[in-house]
Formats: sequence, structure tokens, C-alpha cells
Amino acid sequence: MTNIIACIDGSSLSECVTTASVWAAKQMGSPLTLMHSLEKETVRTDEDLSGSIGLGSREHLLEELIALDAKRAKLALEHSKLVLENAKEFAHSAGAKQIELLQRHGDLVESLLDLEEETRLIVVGRCGTDHTQSAHTIGSHIERVARALHRPILISVGQFKAPTNFMIAYDGREAADNAIARIAQSPLLLGLPCHLVMAGDATPERKAKLEEAHRILEEEGFDVTASIIPGKIYPVLTQYREENQIELMTMGAYAHSKVRQFFVGSNTSKMIIESDIPLLILR
Repeated sequence: MTNIIACIDGSSLSECVTTASVWAAKQMGSPLTLMHSLEKETVRTDEDLSGSIGLGSREHLLEELIALDAKRAKLALEHSKLVLENAKEFAHSAGAKQIELLQRHGDLVESLLDLEEETRLIVVGRCGTDHTQSAHTIGSHIERVARALHRPILISVGQFKAPTNFMIAYDGREAADNAIARIAQSPLLLGLPCHLVMAGDATPERKAKLEEAHRILEEEGFDVTASIIPGKIYPVLTQYREENQIELMTMGAYAHSKVRQFFVGSNTSKMIIESDIPLLILR
């Protein structure tokens, strides 16, 4: 695991994704790969239309459709190269040193799976080319990426600035404990004040879990403020984030493969949709 993979798609968030990935590459001392995936068009012009075209014009129209399809593919390739070159120029200006451009053909998730062994962190935008930046929606690929890959995912939700603190949404479950271990072992957030927050009742068992997570992080050099706050997860985290001016949130998620719809009705989904700060999702 060596590279930071930034998923660039030419949308309004591409510059934000690049900025976030440059920050991560600096923090982790890792090379940066800017990747653009050329996916198949939803609407194809090379489908078999012979049965719906009259005999007199069939051959001519099919030839035009094939030529149009080839032209669109060529333009998409040129656009992809331009998107990557612009992102590289921007990344250089932001201070990135080791930058690789990668153009892939096919499904984004499949491309990321091919690169998973050499990937340290994936950076994506919350909204892709199908959504405006102001729309609080989940980009079409985030759920699939989170399901399929077992690498940390940094989600940019707008203009990115290097965070000066971060919050861990902790519930004491396996996914949250895995997140604590990953954060403790990574240089990504080291040196930033850490807010470790657990929502709900302060039972002896939950207090013990929070104290153990606190200890693990402090032993790795983190300055930790730990809190158990009564209430439901989403309102507690949202209020704490606002009151303490939190600039990045981390969450452990999707640990249970038996849950088929990871995002539907989940606190993770709601946080991704509503958050105005970047989120780091760890499985």
C-alpha cells in the first residue's frame, strides 16, 4: 500500500478532490495518482437498429451512427487527457511532488479494485458529474466504492482546506475499533487535536470502551478530548461538530457484510449527505 488515488471526473468537485489528495499525500509521504476512468456511455449509438430503420436508409444511417460513436469515443479520450493534465498542473501548484496520471477504461470501481493492493487512500467527491456541487446527494460511485474496497475513503464535500482538528464518531463496535486502530497507525491525522465522541448512555461498559480507544490514540501521540454525550447519534455528532468547529470527521462503517443496503437509513449515509466538512470513512 503506497499510493494516494484521487478519482478525478471533470466535475465541479475535481479541484477540491485534487486539493484534498495533495494534502493527504503530503501528510502520509505517499505518491499521488490522479485517475480518470472512461466509463461506457449509458446511451449507446452502436446498438442494433437494423430492424427499426427502413431498407432505403438503413445502411447510410448505420454508417453515420458508427462514425458518430467513434467520434464521441475520441472526444471522450481527449477530454479525459485534458482533465488529467489540468489536475496535474493544479496538484503541482499545490505542492505535490510525485504525481502519476492514470487513464482507465471501464467501470471506476473495477479500476479501483485492480489498484487496491497498491492503494493507501482513495479520495473522491461527494457529488460526481451527475450532480451540482450544492446538491446534498451521494455521488453514484461512493456507495459502490465503499462496499467493494477495504481502503480508507476521504470524501470531499466542497472547497477543501487542510483541517486543524478532527472528530472520531465512536460507538465501541468492531468497525469503530478498526477505525481507531487505523487512525493510530497512520500519519494522516497525526499532530491534529482529536475529538473522540460517543453518543448515548454512559454505561460502565461504554466508558471502558471509550477509555481504551482514548489510551490507544494517546500512546501514538494524539492529543485527545474524549466525551460521552447522551442522545441519538446524528444529532449529537452534528451539534458537537458545530459547537467545536470540527473540520474533518472520521467514521468506521460497513463492517457487516450481511447488511445489503449499507447506506439506506444509516447514520453514515445521513452524515455524508448533510456534512459540510470532509469525511474519512474507514472499514
